[in-house]
Amino acid sequence: MRNYPMSLHRVLGDEGFRLFFPLAALHLALWPVLWTTVHGGDLPLARAMPAGLWHAQEMLIGGFGAALLGFITTAVPEWTDTRPVRHTRLFVLAGLWGGARIAGLLGADALTPVAALLDAAWLTALLVHLLAVSCYRRTTRLLAFAGWIAALLTAALIIRYAFWTSDAALAQTMTRVGTLLWCGILGLALARITVPVTNLVLDPSEQNSPYRPHPGRLNLGPGLAAVAIAGELSALSPAVSGFLWVAAGAAFMDRASEAFVGREMLRAEILSPAGSSILAGAGLMLIGAARLGLPFPEATGLHVITMGGLGLGVMAVFSIAGLMHADRTLPLGRLAKTAMAVLLIGLMLRLAPDLGWLTPPGPAHGLASLIWASAFLIWLKAYWPLLSDPASIGS
Repeated sequence: MRNYPMSLHRVLGDEGFRLFFPLAALHLALWPVLWTTVHGGDLPLARAMPAGLWHAQEMLIGGFGAALLGFITTAVPEWTDTRPVRHTRLFVLAGLWGGARIAGLLGADALTPVAALLDAAWLTALLVHLLAVSCYRRTTRLLAFAGWIAALLTAALIIRYAFWTSDAALAQTMTRVGTLLWCGILGLALARITVPVTNLVLDPSEQNSPYRPHPGRLNLGPGLAAVAIAGELSALSPAVSGFLWVAAGAAFMDRASEAFVGREMLRAEILSPAGSSILAGAGLMLIGAARLGLPFPEATGLHVITMGGLGLGVMAVFSIAGLMHADRTLPLGRLAKTAMAVLLIGLMLRLAPDLGWLTPPGPAHGLASLIWASAFLIWLKAYWPLLSDPASIGS
């Protein structure tokens, strides 16, 4: 096939990461900037629900949803030695995902039912794919991901229902539940990624596997996130639910200790997954602390989780998987490391007003969104030539 020209859409349709990683990067970069700088924190067609809830829903189901599509459609074939989802099916998934994003960009209440159906369609397709591969390979290795994605599908539909019925309280509750669901998915993904990446860093020849994960840490974070979800849905008191959030955060903090593998821990391939766990854990603990009486809003903790924990985790997956699945090797390049550093600067600027450090000039959170967006654009600049190169497709 390398003797013939290959069109761009054929290259992008070869594997999920080539199509969905750039889509996720563009969404995570452009949508927040449009909300904060162009729309001034408001949405032109939003009438029933606050713009902040639209923003949260779009980040959780939109930007991170595209990253999930790319991750699952790329990783599952590798884990199970099955044929990947390709070409037409990938573009259909992208069309379903993208159609729902139009409603979020405008805050169009009238499009809520359509957006709900589109999001439900691609999430259901992802769930069915996991279950079908599990049955075909007679494996239970994918069932944890299937369970969390099924829960995410349910939460996404309830959030859309809350939007349609103008139930802001329900939408806020399910947004918190959705954040915890993403923590669970993040914990599962990091458990799968950390082991092979750490061993590759420690022994590039891949002749040995010097790193062994602690079995008690593999599912502790997702498990305690599930307990915190149960607490949210049970309407426990702020103090009790706060302790559950702190416990979940502590589990993610504990997971980061596996990065202590000697001087190689200073490598970006080790630091970025560990940093993702640390930030997710810190955000969970901040929310718990706020419920226990500390004087700052829960939104601070939510942004540490999403912009920090999930954002850095997604960037790490984009950077590491983008190399390895395009027949390249570690270490990460200079621009990928720069993108991670810029992302953390954007997070700090977003947190600064909440913590009383400083208030950046311009629209509220405008500078923070611009810096955070530039991180994903830097990553895209570094990886687009590789993702769109026919020569990077393995035989």
